[in-house]
Amino acid sequence: MIEIDLVIGGTSLIRNVSKLLKKTMNKDHHDQKKQIASKPQDCLSADFQQNVQALQSIYEHSSDVIFRSFFLFGKIRAMIIYIEGLSNTDGIDEYVLLPLMKEENIEKISTELLEYRLPIAKVKRAELLADCIESISNGNPLLLYEGEVNAFSLGLAKWEKRSIEEPVAESGIRGPREGFNECLRISTSQLRRIIKSPALKIQSIIIGKYTRTTVAIAYIEGLANKNLIEEVSNRLKKIEIDGILESQYIEELIEDYPYSPFPQLLSTERPDIACANLLEGRIAILIEGTPFVLIAPISFFSLLQSQEDYYQGFMVGTLIRWLRYLFLAISLLLPSLYVAVTTFHQEMVPSDLLLSVAAARESVPFPALVEALMMEVTFEALREAGIRLPKQVGAAVSIVGALVIGQAAVQAGLVSAPMVIVVAITGIASFMIPRYIAGIAIRMIRFPMIVLAGIFGLLGIVMGLIAIAIHLCTIRSLGEPYLAPIAPLKRKELKDVLWKSPLWMMDQRPHFTGSYNKYRQSTDQSPNPNRGGETEN
Repeated sequence: MIEIDLVIGGTSLIRNVSKLLKKTMNKDHHDQKKQIASKPQDCLSADFQQNVQALQSIYEHSSDVIFRSFFLFGKIRAMIIYIEGLSNTDGIDEYVLLPLMKEENIEKISTELLEYRLPIAKVKRAELLADCIESISNGNPLLLYEGEVNAFSLGLAKWEKRSIEEPVAESGIRGPREGFNECLRISTSQLRRIIKSPALKIQSIIIGKYTRTTVAIAYIEGLANKNLIEEVSNRLKKIEIDGILESQYIEELIEDYPYSPFPQLLSTERPDIACANLLEGRIAILIEGTPFVLIAPISFFSLLQSQEDYYQGFMVGTLIRWLRYLFLAISLLLPSLYVAVTTFHQEMVPSDLLLSVAAARESVPFPALVEALMMEVTFEALREAGIRLPKQVGAAVSIVGALVIGQAAVQAGLVSAPMVIVVAITGIASFMIPRYIAGIAIRMIRFPMIVLAGIFGLLGIVMGLIAIAIHLCTIRSLGEPYLAPIAPLKRKELKDVLWKSPLWMMDQRPHFTGSYNKYRQSTDQSPNPNRGGETEN
C-alpha cells in the first residue's frame, strides 16, 4: 500500500511539474512575443525569419492581414504582407509576384537591383519596424526578403472611397459643384488643381495613438505668415490622443477659447472656399477620413460671408449681406424683445397692437417668459428631429409637426398666436446664417437673452448685448482678434466686412498676412480710367 501511494504521489507530482513547466514556457513565449510587439522603434534584423515572426506577433489574431511567402527569382525567401481591403491585390499579383517569382540567372540580388526591377511608381525603403507597421496600416504592401535589413513599402494602396459630390450643407446657385472627399489625397489634389503654383505647400503630421490619422497643413508660401504656420504646427504636434475621427477633434484641441460658444475655426466642404482663404494668407487643415477642412485664423464676420457674395455683383452681394446682418439680429433678439415689451414695457407698443396681443394672451395661463422658452425648446426639438430622421421623412415631419403643434397649442390656449409668429420668424431668420455652427451659437445665446429679458426687461437685453460684445472682443482665433477689422479698427479692410466692395477695390489682403505681401492684384484694375494707384510686383 505504501508503494502504491508513492507511485500515485510521484505520478501526480510529475503531472503538476509538467503543467507548471508548460505554463511557464507558454508565458515566456507570450512575454517574448509581447516584447517583440512592444518595440516598434527597433530596426529590422538581418534574420529574415525573426522579422517575419515579429510582424506575425504584432498582427496576431488579425485574419485580414495576409502573409504571402514566395521565392525571389527562385533563389531566396521573400514575403509580402498586406491588409486585405486596403491594398490592390490585382496590382500585387501583376507588379510584384509575377515579375519577382520568375527564375532568373542573377548572381547577387541587391536592394538597388530589386528597386529598379519593381514596376511600381512609388517604392519606399523601410528600416524600422514602426515604418513597416505604418506602411501596412496605410494599405501599402510590405516586401521582406532574406539577407537584407531593409524592406520595401510598395505604393499599392487601394480602398473603396466616396466619389466627388456637391456639398449638401454649402449648396450654391453659382460656382463649382464639387466638394472635398474623405480621402485626404483626393482633397489635396483638388487644392492643387485650383492653385497650380508650387508655392502651395502641404505638410503632413500623424496624430492618434491608434487611428494614426494623417493631418495635412496647407498654405501658400509667401502669403501665410511664418509665425502663424509655426503656431499651427506646434499646436498639432502637441496633441496626444487615442484617435482622430473628425475635424471637430482637431478644432476643439487647438482653439484658443474652448469654453466659448462661437467657433474659432471655419469648417468647409468646398475647395473654392478653402482656396479663397489660402489666397488671403490663411491656413487650411485637412484631416483623413472627413470632408470638412478647417480654416484658420478667422473672424466673426467670416462666419457671415457666403461664396455667393463673391460669385455675384457687388450690389447684390452687399444687399444679401445686409439682409444677413438684419436677420442675425432678429434671430438673436426678437423673442427676448417680445418678452421684455409684453412684460415690462407695454407703453412702447401702439394701443391697437397692444389690445390685439392682450386679447390673444387672455386665455394663456403662462407668463410670456415661460411661453417663449416652451415654444423655443419645442421648435429646437422639431429642428433636431428633422435633421436626425431619414431625408425622405425629416422635412415632412418637421413641417407637419410645427404646423400641428402650433395650431393645437393656440387652440388649447397654452400659447398665444403672436408668440407662434415670433418663434417662426426667429427660426426662419436663423436659417439665414450661412455657417451651421455659427447658427448653433446664436441659438444657444438666445435662451439666456430671453431669461434676462423676462427678469430685467430691456435693461436685461442691454446687459446681455454688452456681455456678448465683451466676450467677442476677448476671443482670438490662433492669436488674431475675433472682431477684426472692426476691433481693432482697420479702415482699409472694411471693404469686405459691412459691405461687399467691387473686386477691383479689394486690392489688399487681410492684415495677418504681413506687410511684406499685402497686395493681391494691381491697384489699377478699375474700369474708371481716372483711378490710378501704386502697383507692386
